[in-house]
Amino acid sequence: MSSSSLSAVVAFVGADDLSLALAASFLRSGAIVRFYIDPEADESAARTLAEQGGGVTCASPAEAARDATLVIVLSDADGVDELFFGSEGIVKGLCTEAVVLIRSMLVPSHLEKLELKLSDEKKDIFLLDGYIFIGLSDELKQKIVVVASGRENVAKRAEQIFSDLDNMIYFAEGEFGCSSKIKLVNDLLESIHFVASTEAMFLGVRAGIHPSIIYDIISNAAGSSRIFVEAVPKLLSGDPLLIGSLKSLLKKNASYVMDTAKAVTFPLPLLSVAYQQLMHGSSAVIGGEPASPLKVWEQLFGVNIIDAASQPIYDASKLADQLVVASKEAKKVGFIGLGAMGFGMASHLLKSGFSVTAYDVYKPTLARFAELGGLSKHSPEEVSKDVEILIIMVANEVQAESVLYGNAGAVPVLSAGTSIILSSTVSPGFVTQLKKRLEAEGREIQLVDAPVSGGVKRAADGTLTVMVSGTDEALQCTGSVLSALSEKLYAIKGGCGAASSVKMVNQLLAGVHIASAAEAMAFGARLNLRTRRVFEIIQHARGYSWMFGNRVPHMLDNDYSPYSAVDIFVKDLGIVSRESSNLRIPLHVSSIAHQLFVAGSASGWGRFDDGAVVKVYETLTGVKVEGSPPILNKEDVLRSLPVEWPEVPMDDLVSSASHDSKKVVVVLDDDPTGTQTVHDIDVLTEWPVEALREQFLKLPTCFFILTNSRSMIADKAALLVKDICQNLEAAAKTVPGFSYTVVLRGDSTLRGHFPEEADAVVSVLGDMDAWIICPFFLQGGRYTIDDIHYVAESGRLIPAGETEFAKDAAFGYTSSNLRQWVQEKTRGRISENQVSTISISLLRKEGPNAVCQHLCSLEKGSVCIINAASERDMNVFAAGMIQAELKGKRFLCRTAASFVSARIGIKPRPPIRPSELGLKRSLAGGLIVVGSYVPKTTKQVDELRSQCMQSLRVIEVSVEMISLKSTEDRDQEISRVVELGNAYIQSGRDTLVVTSRQLITGRTPEESLEINYKVSSALVEIVRRISSRPRYILAKGGITSSDLATKALEARRAKVMGQALAGVPLWQLGPESRHPGVPYIVFPGNVGDNSALAKVVQNWACPSRSSTKELLLNAENSGYAVGAFNVYNLEGIEAVTAAAEAEGSPAILQVHPSALKQGGVPLVACCIAAAEQANVPITVHYDHGTSKYDLLEALEMGFDSVMVDGSHLPLRENILYTKNICSLAHAKGILVEAELGRLSGTEDGLTVQEYEARFTDTAQAEQFIDETGIDALAVCIGNVHGKYPPSGPNLRFDLLKELRALTMKKGVSLVLHGASGVPHELVKECINLGVRKFNVNTEVRNSYLESLRKPQKDLIQVMESAKEAMKAVVAEKMRLFGSAGKA
Repeated sequence: MSSSSLSAVVAFVGADDLSLALAASFLRSGAIVRFYIDPEADESAARTLAEQGGGVTCASPAEAARDATLVIVLSDADGVDELFFGSEGIVKGLCTEAVVLIRSMLVPSHLEKLELKLSDEKKDIFLLDGYIFIGLSDELKQKIVVVASGRENVAKRAEQIFSDLDNMIYFAEGEFGCSSKIKLVNDLLESIHFVASTEAMFLGVRAGIHPSIIYDIISNAAGSSRIFVEAVPKLLSGDPLLIGSLKSLLKKNASYVMDTAKAVTFPLPLLSVAYQQLMHGSSAVIGGEPASPLKVWEQLFGVNIIDAASQPIYDASKLADQLVVASKEAKKVGFIGLGAMGFGMASHLLKSGFSVTAYDVYKPTLARFAELGGLSKHSPEEVSKDVEILIIMVANEVQAESVLYGNAGAVPVLSAGTSIILSSTVSPGFVTQLKKRLEAEGREIQLVDAPVSGGVKRAADGTLTVMVSGTDEALQCTGSVLSALSEKLYAIKGGCGAASSVKMVNQLLAGVHIASAAEAMAFGARLNLRTRRVFEIIQHARGYSWMFGNRVPHMLDNDYSPYSAVDIFVKDLGIVSRESSNLRIPLHVSSIAHQLFVAGSASGWGRFDDGAVVKVYETLTGVKVEGSPPILNKEDVLRSLPVEWPEVPMDDLVSSASHDSKKVVVVLDDDPTGTQTVHDIDVLTEWPVEALREQFLKLPTCFFILTNSRSMIADKAALLVKDICQNLEAAAKTVPGFSYTVVLRGDSTLRGHFPEEADAVVSVLGDMDAWIICPFFLQGGRYTIDDIHYVAESGRLIPAGETEFAKDAAFGYTSSNLRQWVQEKTRGRISENQVSTISISLLRKEGPNAVCQHLCSLEKGSVCIINAASERDMNVFAAGMIQAELKGKRFLCRTAASFVSARIGIKPRPPIRPSELGLKRSLAGGLIVVGSYVPKTTKQVDELRSQCMQSLRVIEVSVEMISLKSTEDRDQEISRVVELGNAYIQSGRDTLVVTSRQLITGRTPEESLEINYKVSSALVEIVRRISSRPRYILAKGGITSSDLATKALEARRAKVMGQALAGVPLWQLGPESRHPGVPYIVFPGNVGDNSALAKVVQNWACPSRSSTKELLLNAENSGYAVGAFNVYNLEGIEAVTAAAEAEGSPAILQVHPSALKQGGVPLVACCIAAAEQANVPITVHYDHGTSKYDLLEALEMGFDSVMVDGSHLPLRENILYTKNICSLAHAKGILVEAELGRLSGTEDGLTVQEYEARFTDTAQAEQFIDETGIDALAVCIGNVHGKYPPSGPNLRFDLLKELRALTMKKGVSLVLHGASGVPHELVKECINLGVRKFNVNTEVRNSYLESLRKPQKDLIQVMESAKEAMKAVVAEKMRLFGSAGKA
């Protein structure tokens, strides 16, 4: 008890032996102990307390409880109300904030009523439910174990009271009533184990085995239990204390369990039968007098067990030793039956120097045995020739009969004097009959009855428990082999069948104990107990059995890999049932256990581990014993949580924490994905002292150091972190008034080096007030609720321990409960009871101040789990933690990415798109490198391939070649990938370099990390040798992205720009890197849904060529015009494209019908290809479509826009003609331009006379636009096709203003044909008045023709000269139109 509590008063109301022991401990601690014991009860307890000194006897419960800090109440259902609420009841004496711990025989429903009534009577007392017992495990031997349940703050208060008591262990467990429920589970086990022990002993004695021999062997075998070890000696001696405990405890305890099971509607078949046996044994009358249970059972079973126990005894182990010493040497052994146990036994005999010839029906097992140096044969007959000893280790009697006497059986070919060791579990009757049959052979074939126990591992190690019986001669002939197989060898007197009788008794107990463990754990699950916690507590209590400890973990892990199958116990308990029938001895509990195993087998679980008998209960009742939290509906769970804290508390606190104190948050990131929630933050990939000093001098709020330690083994990771911390310390000392705090950013799915890295930090920076564990990460769907960490997937919350991440070859774990995870990862150094938690309820109802108070109240060196389900939760916690830091507290945080952004007050930004970085169209493809092997990544890669099949090039890297083959093979594979990668990227294709998806792991975590290193280093070499500069680089997987950034791209620092997708960081690598300016996307292996990777690649893919509509819209928004240049051949196309790229201008490649007639489809294809390959926006336009047929063809050729020219038609016909084409074009996403009014002049051989020309009419234009739905209107305001007259153009700007007003209202772009020859000032005025597209033909064409007049040596020069001439004209026009620099 703490020093502040030395004078505290502890009251006991009611007392038993446990109360006495606990009171003595309180007295030794200096507490004042009072007690009240009902006068009608045995007063020996009161006398004992008084004799211990210091105890004060009180006349009433109220007197005992007065001013007591702690009141421990022992009560049953009958007197509890009077005890608490009577005139002198406990409630009358309770002081404010007293803790009442009730040890009751109340069923849970009565406990709940008591709690409600107490809260009504006294609202300021604290009630706990307690289960107290003496520890019986080696770990807690003779310690007083207190399991208390109730509100968390009450349990913690009680823990402080109990904390310094000597010889005491305290467990806080769950809500009020949980402790009593755990006691019910223990009582269930005790009751069944007692009756099973009784049945087993009477069966063994009835079979002719001395009871002390049974006890000595079973106590050290798989059939043992604490009840068996404790009760059987009392049973054999007729100890009256056993009789009394049966009447007062076992029957009563079992009765309470039965009542509770009835209340929760749960079947307890084993306990029901055991209860009837207890009732019968403690309630029977013989000769008109109450009979002792022992007499009742002796009469029931027809066995006088006390007389049997008084018979002369022998030492079965010493007798076996004597026979081994006298054994004859034997070397040639035959072995039939290489099952799990048999293979281990046979292989161990090989190691021991025996020559072993084996047979099994399963040929692969025979092959494995031959690889170990054994001999194999094709039949029992072949095995049995010329062997000295033949061992039979088959599954059952039918198989034993077959291999001995069936077709090609062993017995007919055995040599005279051969010894048979029968190690199969068979009935004693079968062994006895076999002995007679062998004697009838007349060849002196010896039989040794030698069943074994111990499991597969002990079989292979030669440490089995072996029970043997037979003639002395048979045992001496086989002694050397039996000794080699066993650690414990027992020789049982009674001839062949005696050893099988002992094994039968063992199997009765083992089978019942497995079935009772299933019944108990399923019952615990129905009572809403944490089944792992139940298992942990029962291990120290009287209800424990060897099978409980061995098989319940299988049930908790839901892992039924067969070590011993359900069908084995169908057989073994079937033997028990048959022998009990032959011996006329009723075995009620074992018969029910047998039926449970039969039910399990009938349900399809026969070949699974025998622990799968629990599935019978699960199927019947719907409970789940599995110690894993259930999968939950995400929406339902989040909706059920309290409303969030109403305020955003961070801004002021972050400012005061970072700037006023100059405290920088330094995040040690074990892979680059930790930057998932931040932006505008530096990342260092190197950490020399000078570099850290420079970073500190900037006084940033935060920066990251990329350690990539997750790719290392634990020792190297710890050394690395230690080195970084030493450098941080050295750098910080050079910056006056400066301080920092370290955050260990780890995986949100709990993978990484914990606690090794945390220990490394502490070794340099000193002890922290607490370690904070906070893996919440919203963008990745990671939530921590009620201490369980979940991974969200498809609307469900899956406990992290049940996901593929928990099966990681290097960092695997089983616990989803973070308190248990800490215990698991620290290997018990920090138990779950030592781990504190901050609940969502506290965050949302009490806010930052409560967080601060909680953190400040923690003992130094504590571990604290943070629950969170929203960013607001994270902000509240971070605010409370900062308050605590400002009070001088120091914390080491092991967190996921969300904590970092909350801690430094970063507000989220939407994902960044390529256009926001100012990236231009590039001819190069992107590079996507995938090394992550989590199943989520594989699904994402499959979806990427599916969605981007046409545009993506895939190069698969053989992991086998780069990690398992020769250096030459590795180099060839790397070179192959590099060559393809360069070619694909240069051709503009996004390129996926992905490791083959079959996961290759090592035999140990260290070997797996070594394979990971080889794969990662190969990817580094590939990226380093790819010389083509990609448009962007995407690295998938933490280790992959780190190694590529630091080793392949040689980046020493980077800036986090933001995210490419929620949870997917986007970096800008430093200028020292190999590809500065190339966006680097760090895509975690465990983030996003199946389509997330495809979504990012599509967002960052080379943009498809712009539409004409986009070009005109951009021109409208920025007040310039786009030139549409008529092209006729390849030189013209290249001239326009080259000019556009040189000027940074958008452009339109325009094809006139006459040009299309000459150039055909190839001309259009060249235009489209040029537009696609250009690094500026270029579209392809079909000009002056006067023919409907030509226009319909054009719509199928890939043009981005078409001009419907019906200007030669009357208005009504023009409208109908244009409208028809417009509807077809719009269905394909093609822009439509049309002309109203008519230009004079000549273009491409088409001439319109001046008398045919007419200006555009504004009223008609409005009608035309409304009825056709066109996108762009070519107008006539005095402009002409071809050359203007010497006087120059006479443009109607007044008309243009009217048309501009109309088209602005209608959302239609203005187009002016005939731009060639228009003076610059007029062009600019047209642009000012809203013209957004100029058609240019004559000047470009003339420049081409003019170049042809210049003499050139060959055709190439002619083409080059023409191209340059046209390019110059086009470039000049782009500058005139204002489009230069607008791409």
